[in-house]
Amino acid sequence: MGAFWVSCEAGTYVRTLCVHIGYLLGCGAHMQELRRVRSGALKEDASMVTMHDVKDAQWHYETYNNETYLRRVIMPLEILLTTYPRIVVKDTSVNAICYGAQLMLPGVLRYESGIEVGKEVILMSTKGEAIALAIAQMTTSTIATCDHGIVTRTKRVILERDVYDRKWKLGPFAKKKETLKSQGKLDKFGRVTDETPEAWKLLFGEPEKATVVKEVAKKLGVSESDGAVTNGKVEDKKAKRVEESEEEESVEEEAPKKKSKDKKEKKDKKKDKKDKKEKKADKKADKKAKKEKKKVESSDEESDD
Repeated sequence: MGAFWVSCEAGTYVRTLCVHIGYLLGCGAHMQELRRVRSGALKEDASMVTMHDVKDAQWHYETYNNETYLRRVIMPLEILLTTYPRIVVKDTSVNAICYGAQLMLPGVLRYESGIEVGKEVILMSTKGEAIALAIAQMTTSTIATCDHGIVTRTKRVILERDVYDRKWKLGPFAKKKETLKSQGKLDKFGRVTDETPEAWKLLFGEPEKATVVKEVAKKLGVSESDGAVTNGKVEDKKAKRVEESEEEESVEEEAPKKKSKDKKEKKDKKKDKKDKKEKKADKKADKKAKKEKKKVESSDEESDD
């Protein structure tokens, strides 16, 4: 009798393997006992339990109100995913991934080293919850150096929807996208058109391509201090400078017109003041003349008497 340990994938015929070993030895063989000591990340001595353990853990919890034994028996799902490289996702991006969105670079909080393109990774929340299994579209170095692009493509969602609040279409780039769509600079699906600003094309024209704000600033001929992205809004600084120069020219042209208008207004005000003074003087003269007439009439009446 011989005992051996086999590391194999699901669907391996161990019984047939024993028969083939007997053929090679020339004496014949058959399987007497098969024992599974490991399944994936679960090992017999560390994480596997029997049905008696489950029943005892329940009794212990109900009798003593102590859940340590129960927590040892019933383990979280995340214990199966400890061998995968992990990417920690921001809370604002969790619900979007649960609804099928791809993970973009702005939604990444932390990431593990050794991630390669095409490798399976696990997306985690900040609380350690498994969100989804995904296929990496960037390496660790690309994630560290770039600002925009698709990091992973979701393979299987694990977390239920609406555990986290809905936060998509509330960020600065999403609002800028809606304004460009309303202005006709993007189509109704948010895709690039001929009227789309150059900065937006360079940053978001190819979503699968990782982009860097510094490179976009160099292509636009903008210094890094100015930045191609200001307060979350993509702007073409050249166009902005042209607009500012045009505004200054229009202000200079309107300045003499304003001065002439101000002079006319001042002259009109002075004339109005003079007219008011003359009217007051005329009223005073009329009153005096009336008083003198009354005095003369009263004196004439007295002389007649």
